[in-house]
This record gives sequence, structure tokens and C-alpha cells, in this order.
Amino acid sequence: MNEHCGQRQIYRCVPIITFVEKDLVNELLSALDASVKENVSGKRTAVAFSGGLDSGMIAVLCKRHTDTTLYTAGVKNSYDEKASEEMSKILNMERKYLELSEEILEKELRNMIRITGTINPITLSFEVPLYFVLKYSDENVILSGQGADELFAGYSKYVGLSEKELADAVKDDTLRLMNSTLIHERSVAEHFGKTIVYPYLDERVADVVRGMRKQGISEGDVRKPLLRDAAMMLGQPELAEKPKKSAQYGSGTMVMLRSMAKKKDMTVREMISNMHSETGKE
Repeated sequence: MNEHCGQRQIYRCVPIITFVEKDLVNELLSALDASVKENVSGKRTAVAFSGGLDSGMIAVLCKRHTDTTLYTAGVKNSYDEKASEEMSKILNMERKYLELSEEILEKELRNMIRITGTINPITLSFEVPLYFVLKYSDENVILSGQGADELFAGYSKYVGLSEKELADAVKDDTLRLMNSTLIHERSVAEHFGKTIVYPYLDERVADVVRGMRKQGISEGDVRKPLLRDAAMMLGQPELAEKPKKSAQYGSGTMVMLRSMAKKKDMTVREMISNMHSETGKE
């Protein structure tokens, strides 16, 4: 804990490394930077950007090596719209906002189901923002913060688990990420002729975390301390203090899906099942 602060999660008061040894933070930054540099140098690049810690770190590193545009997709006045606007100004980076309406979302949701075959409501609501970035970005290389929550155990459901329970949960979620989520996302990227890059899934980054998993994952009630300290070392305390917000809620897509389903007198699952059946008849 930062001894100079009155509360554990206030980073802004004293800009020092708070949780993890500096050499470990440097190792993480070096690995992340190497991954980003290899994938973006000499290319016009986009970052799927929520304004949060995970995508913010990738954006900062991209800016070192190439011209980068930040893209955020979501409902008007959503948490992500406001957070990404604020953070893009702090980072002094161009940001484009892709605003969703019910009409647009229904059309593109049908397309996403057709492209990927995914019918899980949670997966679809979570993946909507990235789908729109992949479809509408002018750049062909898009970087994502996907994988950070599995690598650093950032999900709230991990809080309070024993070491074995945590290891089992992270393993299960990582397998789901690799065998389901990434397949879905790469199908969308391929459909639109884009390349999607996941710096947090780079083996060099994973090796750093494996070497010190217990210290880097949690510090009391603070999640992802290693990554937060890396943001501090990059001179971005605003990123370090960002709370975790799930994509489907930060973007407002889940609320919009529920509204759409209610108008059809259906649950979200029923609405998506109907869409899936209808796409098979087209």
C-alpha cells in the first residue's frame, strides 16, 4: 500500500510505484513495448479503446511507435463514451466515437451472428464494441486489451478466492478466451480484412507474470497492481486509478439489448435465438 495516501486506491496523490518491485514493472513494460512495436511499426494503427487501464496502456505504447487512432463504440452518454473522451484528451491522441442506436445494433448483431455463429447473449453484448471498431476503422491493424483480465486476474469474481481456487478459475477463463472468444474475434477481423493484435497474450508478457503471479495479481482489494504500477511508471496516474468496467456495461450495449428485447416481448436470449434462426433462412 502507498504509505503516503489515505486510501489504498488513490494513486494520484504521490506518483511512485506502489505495489510491485520496480524491476518487475520494468520487465512487464519492456515485454509489452516489444510486442506492440513489432506489430505496429511502420503501420497506421487503431486501438479498440474504452478509456480504461487495459486499452489505455496499449494506446500509450502504440503512440511511441506509430500514428495511432483510438476507436470507441457504444451508446450515447455511456460510461465508455465519457471515459474514452476524457482519457484521449489526457493522452493527446485522436479518438473516433462510433455511436450505436437500436436500429444499427439490431442490423449489425444479425451480421455478427451470421459471421461467427455466436449466439451467447453475454458474448455478443461484450463483443459488440470490437465488432464496430473492426468494421468501421480506417486502419487495418487493430490492437486490443483483450487478455489482461485473465493474465492479471482482474475480474471481480476472483476477489477472495484461495490460491488454488484462483489458479483454477484463471485457467478455466484463459481456456475459454483462447477456444471461444478469440475465435469469435478473429472471425470478425478476417471478415472485414483486418488484423487484430493482442499484446497481453504475447508469450513474453505472460512469462513476466508467470514468474511473479502472486505479487502481480492482487494486493488486498486492488486488482492488477502490476499493470497499475506500469501505468504509473509511464507517467499515466489517471490510467492507474481507473476502475474495472465490463465492456457490455461500459458501452451500454447490454442495456440497449434488453430494451430491444423488451419491445419484442422477449428475453435477450430469445431475441438472439430468433435472429440466429432467421439468418439461417436468408
